[in-house]
Parts: sequence; structure tokens; C-alpha cells
Amino acid sequence: MRKPLLIAAAALLLATGAKAATRDQLVVTPAWLAAHGGDKTLVILHVGSEAGYKSGHIPGARLVDSKLLQVSQPNLSVEVPPPEMLQKQLESLGVSDGSHIIVYNESDEFQRATRVLFTLDVAGFGDHSSLLDGGLAEWKKAGHAVSTETPASVQGHLSPLRIQPRVVDAGFVQSHATAPGYDLIDARAAVFYGGLIAKMSGDGHIPGARSLPYTSVYDSDGRLKSAAELKALFAGAGVKPGDHVVAYCQVGGQSSAVVFAARTVGIEPQLYDGSFQDWTARKLPVETSNTPGK
Repeated sequence: MRKPLLIAAAALLLATGAKAATRDQLVVTPAWLAAHGGDKTLVILHVGSEAGYKSGHIPGARLVDSKLLQVSQPNLSVEVPPPEMLQKQLESLGVSDGSHIIVYNESDEFQRATRVLFTLDVAGFGDHSSLLDGGLAEWKKAGHAVSTETPASVQGHLSPLRIQPRVVDAGFVQSHATAPGYDLIDARAAVFYGGLIAKMSGDGHIPGARSLPYTSVYDSDGRLKSAAELKALFAGAGVKPGDHVVAYCQVGGQSSAVVFAARTVGIEPQLYDGSFQDWTARKLPVETSNTPGK
């Protein structure tokens, strides 16, 4: 079992067996990170490019590029790595059983950080990882220094991962798209949901899905919207108290933003990792009506 990680300033109740993480645990501010960046149990992950990382990153942060924490499979672009590979990748980033992980974006692509957070949740670190609200831009805006030095490599040590049931497949989506207590969410832009623009053959949306574009969960500064705003968005997409959300997008990246937002307001989410890429490859039915209904 992982040891409790007690960080009083953020009230991070991270003992094994605790309740699901709250918004205050899942999202931290630049001020909090500046105060706790030196904590021995903290691992900071910079999600971006090598060039961007070298030009300036949060001191002590380690680079996570597109080659880490996701794999491609036949007909699928973005998938969670198998457990043994994922464990080795996390250990290479310095993650150990007692770690708490802070993830931030180099750019304004909010979904890149939330995709890493989703993978961490699958790996059993959902209550042991947080998003830096606003990413690198907010860190700089707050006047905190960046570094061009790569920290010394630290190898983490993990017990076998306890993979969590966060990923669902096409069969699950088919059987739950209109099931009571489940809400299927299409996280792509409305033009793709309605089939007005096709990225893939037969574009439109999965029957029974509601539209909640991933860009609606964060503001123009790349910060997660307030709990009240997020609850209103989910309610507008037909999500009722106690419901489970199953989100998808084109390949599994954008929908991670909706999944993360759901977690911060107490909604239990899962992600169809194959997403519309897998659905259309299987030649399953789609709808092209732009009216989000169930």
C-alpha cells in the first residue's frame, strides 16, 4: 500500500483508501507549487516538446513528450500503454509508490496535460496526481522562475501497478450509450459531432451521445472553469446527480479534458480510449443530427 502523503497547505488527503480526490486535491496553483516544489515526494512533469522544455521549464520538472505514457496500435493512435510498459515509463520519470505528481502544459493545449493525468489515474495514481492550473503560462505570469537545466535522472521504484477500470471499449459503449445512469459524451467540437465537417469516413457522433466540447471546460487562460460552471455544463449535457459519464473524442486525447473536469466535480467518468477512430473502423452506426439528444 502507498504511504499517506500529507501536504497540509493543499489539504491533500492522499492515504490509500481515502475518498476520491476533490477539486482542491486535483488542481493546484502556481503559488502552491512554488511553496512545495522542493518536497521530496513531489514529481513534476512538463508536458510538451523537447525544444520547449529546453527553452524554459519549472525547476525540477521532467519532460513528458508524445512518446511517453501512450502507445499506438493498429487503427488506433493514442492508447494507454500495457501495465508493464507503463510501470517502466513511470519509473523512468522518477515516480515511486509514495510520489505525488504535478502535471503541467508547456502550451495552451489543455488536453495534453489531462491525457497524462488520465493515464496516471489508470495506473492507480488518480488521487496522487494534480494539474497545475493554467500550466507554464500561469507559472510565468505569477513571476516564478524557469530553468533550462535538466535535473539529474532519478529512477523510481513501483510495486506492480493496480490498473483502474477507467478505459472502456466499443462493446461497453454500445451497451451503455442509452443505459440508465450512464451518459455518453462527445468531447469534440460541435461541427464534428453534427457531421458538418468530417475528419473520418462516416463522421457524426455515436448514437445516444450528447455534445460537450472539451474546449468548454477551461477558460481562455487555460485554467479549469469553476465547479459551478462545470456542473452547469454537465447538466446541460444531460448528466444527472449520481450518473456515470463515458467520454470519447476523435482518438482519445480531447475527451481526457472532459474526464478530468468530471472528476473535479464528483462525477465518475470513464474514457472510450479508441474513441471515434475505433468506432468508425468497426463500421458501427453513427448519427449526423446536430441536435444533442438521447
